[in-house]
Amino acid sequence: MDDRQYDEDEAAAIFRAAADQPESKALPAGGARGLTLGELQSIAREVGISPDAVARSAQALDRSREPLAAQTFLRLPIGVERTVALDRRLTDEEWELLVVDLRTVFQARGVVRSTGSLREWSNGNLHALLEPTPTGHQLRLRTFKGNARASVGMGALMLGLTVVVGALVAANGTLAQAAPGLGALAVAGVALLANGTLRLPSWARLRRSQMDEVIERLAAATKHERLPQQRLTPPS
Repeated sequence: MDDRQYDEDEAAAIFRAAADQPESKALPAGGARGLTLGELQSIAREVGISPDAVARSAQALDRSREPLAAQTFLRLPIGVERTVALDRRLTDEEWELLVVDLRTVFQARGVVRSTGSLREWSNGNLHALLEPTPTGHQLRLRTFKGNARASVGMGALMLGLTVVVGALVAANGTLAQAAPGLGALAVAGVALLANGTLRLPSWARLRRSQMDEVIERLAAATKHERLPQQRLTPPS
């Protein structure tokens, strides 16, 4: 038996979707322990929500939160990928609405391409791929921080040169004269390292959050048979 437990936020999202409610103030919280699907269904019966609808909503939630695949560099995230499988194929109109949603969430107009039944929206290293599956479509969102490796590599190189050159000039007795140049080289190296590493965690969190936002609306669309239309104004 599946012992998956849903926390308070997940339970609220499941009940909202199952009851088609915009708010969930009256719904019970999961508490610190969390609630299993069976417990959620029992609560649903008590408040007049269909247990089957709760099961479908829980399945959609689980499907939209498949594990993230992340590329790392020096144990820092430089790539984020998210994939969600849909139970049906999107219509042309739904794909167009999805593209507008992508443009709004990521604040980028991007480029749309189609090859046979494959569809893609991309903006630089950011890609959204709509791919056919035996049961419908899957959406694959992925992005890569392309300048991270170069920035870290150049910073490390500059710091390495600082050490090597410093040792050489110290051996020649000219360290005092070379100190200003070595200091500038070291500062530049530290700046490049910081630029390539310190921003990565926040960048990865933002991209995960944006991808989740798109995927949660898309998962809801397969239930309601069309994409929700909130926030579908493209950037100027």
